[in-house]
Amino acid sequence: MRNEGLARNCFVALWLVALLARLVMAAHLPLFVDEAFYWQEGQHLAWAYSDLPGLTAWMARLGVALGGNTLLALRMPFMVVAACLPWLVVRITTRAFGRTQGWQAGILAQLLPLAGTLGVLALPDAMMTFATLLCMDAGARLLRQVGAGAALELAIGLAIGALSHYRFLAVLGVGFLVLLAMPQGRRALRDPRVMIAIACGAAAWAPLVAWNLGNADAGLRFQLVDRHPWAFHADGGWFVLIQAALVTPLLFAAMAQAAWSHRRDEDPSARYFAWLGGLVVLGFFVLGFFADTERVSYHWPLPGYIALLPLLPSTLRRWPGWLHLLAIVLAALGVAGVCGYYAAASVPSLRERLVGESGYPQNFAGWTVLADAVAERRATMPPGTRILADNFKVGAELGFALGQPNIRVLPHPLNHKHGRSPQLRLWNLTARRREALGRHPLLLVVGASEVELKSLPWQYHALCRRVGPLPAPQVVNVDHGAQRFLLFALGRARAPGPCTTPAIAWIDQPLAGERVEDRFDVSGWAFKDGVGLSGVEITLDGQPVARSRYGLVNQRPESAWPMSNDPQHPRVGFSAQVDVSGVAVGRHWLGLRLHGRDGSVEDWSEQPLDIVR
Repeated sequence: MRNEGLARNCFVALWLVALLARLVMAAHLPLFVDEAFYWQEGQHLAWAYSDLPGLTAWMARLGVALGGNTLLALRMPFMVVAACLPWLVVRITTRAFGRTQGWQAGILAQLLPLAGTLGVLALPDAMMTFATLLCMDAGARLLRQVGAGAALELAIGLAIGALSHYRFLAVLGVGFLVLLAMPQGRRALRDPRVMIAIACGAAAWAPLVAWNLGNADAGLRFQLVDRHPWAFHADGGWFVLIQAALVTPLLFAAMAQAAWSHRRDEDPSARYFAWLGGLVVLGFFVLGFFADTERVSYHWPLPGYIALLPLLPSTLRRWPGWLHLLAIVLAALGVAGVCGYYAAASVPSLRERLVGESGYPQNFAGWTVLADAVAERRATMPPGTRILADNFKVGAELGFALGQPNIRVLPHPLNHKHGRSPQLRLWNLTARRREALGRHPLLLVVGASEVELKSLPWQYHALCRRVGPLPAPQVVNVDHGAQRFLLFALGRARAPGPCTTPAIAWIDQPLAGERVEDRFDVSGWAFKDGVGLSGVEITLDGQPVARSRYGLVNQRPESAWPMSNDPQHPRVGFSAQVDVSGVAVGRHWLGLRLHGRDGSVEDWSEQPLDIVR
């Protein structure tokens, strides 16, 4: 790749292949939960929102306005921006280090797994990366010579970053400090044109500041306070290891070497890139030991990696040829792995194989199936039936699928956990009690798998307090119940009576993934508050294979959930012997069919087992 023509041809070929791959993935990958909420925000245009500045929602609105309410149209503006990023990397690197290294850096930008798949999802990272590159380029130009063009580019980059995400503050702060530490940077910062550019960038934060001032700093508190423990935790070590795996180990090592070896480079551009990228990445690594570990954060250091890309080709050239080639191959495999994960999330048969694993793509799974079930069920209900979602995920996903951006949502821990509660209140979409929804029939849609089992009975009783006793649900199990939804047809008014909830169960034996022979025992417990259960069937791959003895004494549920009002406590245990001698060896799925005394029939989530002989 040391020949400019060869490097250019390889870059263009890779760019075309990557563009085609992103188009295919964007057209088929199921809607991600955050994308659904950004779509919903785009249907309620505003300058800023509770979770983000306005730009992401505006781009989502632009996509569907031009192309219709489809996945590809929603993602298209982000795809266009992402397609420009490698070319911008080429431009920045070429200006600093020559054309050949520019094309090489552009190739590496497409092989960096975190960057190579940008734009597939309608998320803020594409625009924030674009803003980072603009500010990088402007900074490098200003170090050489202050000019109106560089100042204008800086103003545009700062404004786009301010409208993209709170996290851009990291790039902004580190970039300013690096410029301040360099003589050429201090000279540039004193120039009136640069001061005006910085003022324009600062003004772009005004909508977000105004939103927070008008809403008790809810967005700022969520991003900087509420979601973070701000106490040391060792999980930050895993964050660093995950980053090394995501970047791919050799590219990660090369970036670390590039930042270190160029930290005192005579070329101010190289020194600027090294300090900017190195400090951003290092800052997020340190933050990982004190910040949020419950939500996705693997993409946080991406701006730092982007800043180091111009330095990477010269660093890799100093490596032995075989090691250089191995780094490229591993990076390509990393991009292929991310694409493979997206493919697994898109294909139900592949996605099922991830059930029970930490990589199971729950936020991609089941929304189309749910939308179809909701549409079919509502068609059987009285005219004027309204949909009521139990959390923002269900409301946003159904809203996109059904073209209804104003689905009412109940208060839910998830709404607060993801910083969406203030925005739902501003839209007047939070429904705290059944009486506030008027005398309309309701189809209540509950995401049962969004709550851990230990909290599920409490959540069901909270639903009872808000909407009354829950009738027999229609169960929608996706991927063997890894993604589980419940549909409740509610009348025009709150029903009387004690709290009645869906059934809850647990299999003590066999354990998930256990190897069993032709005959094996199944035992556990199951209960249904309000009415109780009349029996429990054992299923294998969805088909009944045994009727259990139900009513055995088991005190664990009653002691764990003292508010439970199943009339049969403590006789809620079950036991059965299953004969699978006629079933083929291999992986199968064990489940429960729970029969309520009110006539309800609910399939519980399945767990894998392996039949051996």
